[in-house]
Amino acid sequence: MTDRELQEYLRYNYPLEDEQCEWKEFRNLKNMFSGNEGQDVVSYVCAISNMNGGHLIIGVEDQTLNIVGTDYSKLTFNGKVATKESAVFKLTEYCTNLSSEGLNIEEFFTEDTQKIVWVIHIPKHLPRRPVYAYKKAWQRIKDSLVQMTEERMNAILGESIAGVDWSAEIVSGATLYDLDPEAIRIARKKFKELYPSKVEEVDSWNDITFLNKAHITRQGKITNTAIILLGKEESSHFISPAVCQIRWQLKDGGDENKDFRVLSIPMILAVDEFKNLVRNTHYTYTISGNIFPETMMRYDVFTLREPLCNCIAHQDYGKKARIEVIEQEDESLLFRNYGQFLPSSVEDVVEHNFPESEYRNPFLVEAMRNVKMVETEGGGIRKLYIQQKKRFFPMPEYETGGGKVVCKISGRVLDENFAKILVNNPELTLPEIILLDKVQKHQPITDNMIILLRKKGYIEGRKPNVYLSAKIVGAARQVGLKTTYVKNRSFDDDYFMDMIINFLKKFRQASRHDIDMLIIDKLSDVLTDKQKKSKVGNILTKMRMKGIIRIDTKKKWVLI
Repeated sequence: MTDRELQEYLRYNYPLEDEQCEWKEFRNLKNMFSGNEGQDVVSYVCAISNMNGGHLIIGVEDQTLNIVGTDYSKLTFNGKVATKESAVFKLTEYCTNLSSEGLNIEEFFTEDTQKIVWVIHIPKHLPRRPVYAYKKAWQRIKDSLVQMTEERMNAILGESIAGVDWSAEIVSGATLYDLDPEAIRIARKKFKELYPSKVEEVDSWNDITFLNKAHITRQGKITNTAIILLGKEESSHFISPAVCQIRWQLKDGGDENKDFRVLSIPMILAVDEFKNLVRNTHYTYTISGNIFPETMMRYDVFTLREPLCNCIAHQDYGKKARIEVIEQEDESLLFRNYGQFLPSSVEDVVEHNFPESEYRNPFLVEAMRNVKMVETEGGGIRKLYIQQKKRFFPMPEYETGGGKVVCKISGRVLDENFAKILVNNPELTLPEIILLDKVQKHQPITDNMIILLRKKGYIEGRKPNVYLSAKIVGAARQVGLKTTYVKNRSFDDDYFMDMIINFLKKFRQASRHDIDMLIIDKLSDVLTDKQKKSKVGNILTKMRMKGIIRIDTKKKWVLI
């Protein structure tokens, strides 16, 4: 192969320097193979392996891929001149945890210029085993080599191992009796909503057939997934020492606890119960020229469900920890689960609409998809951003370090100029809005980003003190904002539960219509009729799950 042919071959097969490919001159391998941490062959092999594996091309000029050749004639191992084979062996010796499977060196020799080029093919790190060189873990960020970030380290340590899915494991001793009938009914209802063409067929299935078809059980046997989603509260011992609970806390502006609740399985009911705990309010904004103000809920149903269901789906149940939800009154919701964010980044999911390619609990995720608790097409997180955009609220924030994933959803306008820009520029893309959101939160952005936003008239000030502009360029209208704080419920659930208990003590039984007549007119007027009926249904479900009431053979509610 000639010099020119080799250059064309390399350019065709390795056209771009990125996290998986590096071009290096390294003309003298004696000096550059090892001993210069962070800059030598050993460090680059370590870093590329800690991503998804890739290639290190040695003996080419950076940027141009011109062939310069590499000389390893003076490189020795144990007193012997290096060969491709001995170099591979030394790499596994110098790089702790580097797999030899797939690690090899391809050597090219140019006939006309007598130059040697090495292409080192590097395997991806083994699951949950980062690769180390010089007792340090290295990684690639685009075309830069750096010491591994905490986020990347946690991502590797939290990887799922092929063939091992705790959520799909059979629960010894558990039977259909250990599942909640109401949870199964709701699961059937959601399954039929997802597959409307199968409604009649689904109605003909018995419970075990349905659970098998929905990928909740396996061949009629109860799985960890079945206990999590549909198990009776007293069945939680079946998944022990794993824990599946949601702890909700309400905090005031001074970070003092005002209320808390621990929600247990079945999770398909707990998610709806959580929605009724949140102190939701109406958010009202007006636009000049519009006669009537626009009104919407501070948190819509999707915004309440999606982050919580993601926590359930991606929780590392081996950590024996609860899922945490912290509600800062009139401010924000914070969702936290233990585990890693498995997509490459939140930005890829949101800006490029990249779906997730792997899941910690694949069996659980598939079951949740079948009962409409999650979306597996990668659109759920992106929709959260869109829902925040509709309200002119700050974009969601994700923290993915420390073995946990934290999602914060703001429930109020942070900077009115941010809202004005969104109102007057409806064509803004999500990446642009995310950039503006960084400015309103005083987060760092690059010089190029500053130039772009300044050119469009969205920011003022000098770096690092840039801020959103109050002067909206070309604005045809202006937005004025105000927030009302009408509570989504007029009394606590305990108040309504006491009303139902007293009614049943007096009349011994009650139909659903009786209870609707008792409760509905006392609920806040901000709820629709449908929401009010759903609210009553949730209160009844909670009382049934607590063992306070049951339905008798005449389909009447009675005290237990």
